[in-house]
Amino acid sequence: MAKKKGNLLYGQSGGPTSVINATAYGVISEALKSDKIGEVYTMSHGIKGALEEEFYTMSKQDEKQIELLKHSPGSAFGTVRYKMADFKEDETDYVRLLYIFQKYNIRYLLFNGGNDSMDTCYKIAQYMSHVGYDIQVIGVPKTIDNDLPHTDHTPGYGSAAKYIANTMQEVAYDMVAYPKGKVTVVEIMGRHAGWLTAAASLASLTGYGADLIYLPEVPFSIEKFKKDVRRVYGEKQQCLVAVSEGLVNEEGILVGSSSGLKDAFGHFQLGGVSTKLSQILNSEMRIKSRTIELGTTQRAASHLHSRSDVEEAITVGKQAVKYALKGEHSIMITINRESSNPYKVSFGKHKLSDIANVERKIPKSMINEDGNGVTKEFIDYALPLINGENPPPFINGMQEFAKFKME
Repeated sequence: MAKKKGNLLYGQSGGPTSVINATAYGVISEALKSDKIGEVYTMSHGIKGALEEEFYTMSKQDEKQIELLKHSPGSAFGTVRYKMADFKEDETDYVRLLYIFQKYNIRYLLFNGGNDSMDTCYKIAQYMSHVGYDIQVIGVPKTIDNDLPHTDHTPGYGSAAKYIANTMQEVAYDMVAYPKGKVTVVEIMGRHAGWLTAAASLASLTGYGADLIYLPEVPFSIEKFKKDVRRVYGEKQQCLVAVSEGLVNEEGILVGSSSGLKDAFGHFQLGGVSTKLSQILNSEMRIKSRTIELGTTQRAASHLHSRSDVEEAITVGKQAVKYALKGEHSIMITINRESSNPYKVSFGKHKLSDIANVERKIPKSMINEDGNGVTKEFIDYALPLINGENPPPFINGMQEFAKFKME
């Protein structure tokens, strides 16, 4: 048997997705079977758990619970939004992490998250290289926003897109019950990138979907919005609109009524776009309207998993362990599309320095000329990502989720 080099530490960070725990399953199952890894630990509430020495020991957990990760939404081990300073300005957290890594003989660090998480991952990788500590730091992608660069897409997006598309279809089908309906404005997550909102277009393939789609990549005009709605409502006596929570006007100002509060990374807390637009429809256009904010359900709907999303989420976790064992450092796992029809991908790597704090937005070629919908290019891109089902286990009509004990 090969000599065990050290232990592995895995953490989840940022907003959860419905498949981030499937990635955790991939990491844990792959790491536990390796004779090069001693123990597998997971952080409690991300990097805060590492700093506070709060870990779950995977060898002591029930195997059934580990299997249930493939069906559990949220972050099974807890998440956090915690911004680490540049170690050249303040190395307090880094000194503490180094002490923890040495104490537990952590030689593999796998950090699972989106843009801000890759920033944290890169900073830790830089510091450990700076002080000469022998450790492999690997970024594992996840985000429903689908805005990480240098990867075709991110685990979590496909399932969120599937939920949005199906929900829009259900709403549209409900609307046609009445001969004359309302304008329904559905607010969908997306700060600077409109990948999620664009997914509302997929429902239209069934004949029941959004009439108008507005993305943050296109400066939003209230007057054009009113003109678009008036046209569609005149034709159909109803109108279904999908809007991104991050819409900005021509001056770059958020359309929604932001609370003005910011998170640890300086991002404004969004929301209120649908309410504002509905008020305009009611007061200025005298058209009855209603709003729907999909909110947390977009990232928590494990009952509507995309099978391809789950399978890829597991694979990126396994690939992260394999790359770590090969001695790779300061990289993120990537998904590379080889073909859309038939759908085929491969898995690779890219250096974290090119990824941290970089957002990938929808290209102009995927947005229609009127700026109120998408093109066939987006449909062809997104459709394979929502394919297939991952039926969850039920007990007494309720889904069964993983539960872990800290020992």
